[in-house]
Amino acid sequence: MGGSVAPRRSGRLVPVIAFLLAALSVTTVALTATARGTVASPGFYQAVLEEESAYDRLYREVLVDPELSPVTRDLLAHLPVPEALVTSNIKVVLPPDTVRALTDQQIHAVTAYVRGESDELRLTVDMAPVLENLGDLARVYFGDLVANLQGRERPDFDRFTDDLDAALDALAEGRAPTLPTLPLTDDQAEQAADVLLAAAPARERPALRPEVEVALAQGDVWTALAVTVSAVLSDGSRGAAAGLRATLEGGTWDLTDTLRLAGNDLAALERARDYVRLLTLLQTLAAALALAALAVLWHTGPAASGRGLMRLGQALACGGVLTAVVALAVHPVTGGRFLTTPASWPPSVTALLDDLQRNAVDQTVATGLGAALTALAGGALLACVGWVILVRPGLPPAPAAVRAVGAGVVCAALAGVLIVPPVFGPSAPRPCLGSSRLCDLRYDEAAYLTSHNAMATTADRFIGPLQDPDITAQLNTGVRALQLDTYRWESPQEIAARLDSPEFTPEQRRLISGAVDRANPPREGLWLCHSVCRAGAIELVPALEEIGDWLRAHPTEIVTLIIQDDISPEDTEKAFHAAGLDALLHAPPDDPHQPWPTLEEMIDSGRRLVVFAEKADGPAPWYRNFYRYAMETPFTFRTPSEMTCEPNRGGGGKQLFLLNHFITNGGGSRLDAGRVNARDWVLDRALTCEERRGSPVNFIAVDYSTVGDVLGAVNELNARRTEK
Repeated sequence: MGGSVAPRRSGRLVPVIAFLLAALSVTTVALTATARGTVASPGFYQAVLEEESAYDRLYREVLVDPELSPVTRDLLAHLPVPEALVTSNIKVVLPPDTVRALTDQQIHAVTAYVRGESDELRLTVDMAPVLENLGDLARVYFGDLVANLQGRERPDFDRFTDDLDAALDALAEGRAPTLPTLPLTDDQAEQAADVLLAAAPARERPALRPEVEVALAQGDVWTALAVTVSAVLSDGSRGAAAGLRATLEGGTWDLTDTLRLAGNDLAALERARDYVRLLTLLQTLAAALALAALAVLWHTGPAASGRGLMRLGQALACGGVLTAVVALAVHPVTGGRFLTTPASWPPSVTALLDDLQRNAVDQTVATGLGAALTALAGGALLACVGWVILVRPGLPPAPAAVRAVGAGVVCAALAGVLIVPPVFGPSAPRPCLGSSRLCDLRYDEAAYLTSHNAMATTADRFIGPLQDPDITAQLNTGVRALQLDTYRWESPQEIAARLDSPEFTPEQRRLISGAVDRANPPREGLWLCHSVCRAGAIELVPALEEIGDWLRAHPTEIVTLIIQDDISPEDTEKAFHAAGLDALLHAPPDDPHQPWPTLEEMIDSGRRLVVFAEKADGPAPWYRNFYRYAMETPFTFRTPSEMTCEPNRGGGGKQLFLLNHFITNGGGSRLDAGRVNARDWVLDRALTCEERRGSPVNFIAVDYSTVGDVLGAVNELNARRTEK
């Protein structure tokens, strides 16, 4: 009797052990797959950053934090730039696209090392884009400084030349100089030019001299100094960048050594690498054990085939439940954080990192629950099939069919547990207008930061500039629609009428009139100018080529051009063809009331450049009259308080809506831009105009797009539209 009890107990114990081992093995497979699909996957980190709008918050919350001013100073290479200009121009030096690319570099480097795909951890940052932008910011800053100076008393000529020396010294130290004004004779202009040009590189003096002498002969010290300082700063910024490049070993910043020298322990990454390697081995072993345990459970189970399937299903389902319990325990165990930020860190940084960690925990839990659900579903399916077989009247199915069903569902469930986390877990989203959540918006539903008179820049030395960085830099800083003016070089007789525009101050009119032929003679070809090409001009085709190059380098971006066309549509079509833009041009629907495609559809098509004209309408199918499709607000506001939402060109009821959001009072004003470009001001006006006009605002056209936070308002508008 005693000898027969032990075998029976042993026979009952084996299925129990097999059941427990199967459940635990399935749980282990699910959890290891979850870990590999999250913390060891680059897409996981990219998804977390996207979900928390980390790049937008970096500029809106972190880099403007006074406690981080030393960091922003370092980013600007300690250029002598006033504090207010540091925060407003940080996107010029460190554009969002550059930050995203640099971050992605580090994410891929770390995860490749952790997964064992690279033998050495090297975190390096290519600083070439930042170094190039430093020189641009230097020229923008000093050009801005000179363009906004006011004349002072009229000293004698000797005092005048002394003051020029002092002005150069002040500029070199980053201080606003006090400039004299004095009408000079030709001889005096030549002597004053010698004083200024002495500071410029010798090789550049001959080319600079004619413009400097003409400006001085007209008493235009500002232009003369701007021309000279542009050359001086070109060498100076190159010198500063060269010094920084030497510090960074040829323009590459080795973050690995920097972190180690700063006392950061990178051993955690080495341990993580060991853990991931262990996870891989554990995952393989657990999968093999799960299959073996389920096979034992099948062969040692009840004779009835239905009951066998039910026990297999119960084991799988139990593994799924255990996985879910562990996943749900992550929140209470971690408190929603993987790391604790030091108390000494600025609150803006701590808040961002806490939100990122909370999101990372949420994504990890969701991925684990997905794996758990896969195991649970497989187990429920097997249990249901087994139950149907048990209650089915008549003969049971053939044993071979039951075995095939059991083996197939078990293998499918285990494969699903392995595949679901990496395939359906967090992954790098494709952004549209900087966010994957905007891809389903139609073109006419989205808002775009629009640069008014985008070609009239400080960087390109326009008289009376309305933007600071050049067109490419504007695109880098978030501008997605450019208002451009196309011209042929005007004759002297045409200038007088154009100078009546309220966009030119009396001083600017005097400067342009005085330099009509001597400093800026007529030129052939097609140009981007602001009313008068003598006030500044850039060639049309090269500018279009730059836009095309930028679009090709950013394959998920859409750009709109709104052209104030003073040249024929045929010449415009030829210019776009010469710039190689044919494959990028999007043809709007012939019927202005037809729905536009979604941003995702436009990106997939590759036709991501939309071109409108203020006067023309064709003949090219992609070149349509803006006001057939769009309406706008007035654009001649002399003070911020005059801004209204009243209809202007285009009337009402159109699908596209242009919000003219700039002050025109004798030229552009950075002071006014600083006020009306504030995020809340833009957002409040846009929402008010949307309510009054019954249509979403699409294009928010501003002067000095890098001043204020218009992009923050645009992002908020787009975020609200995805919630509807």
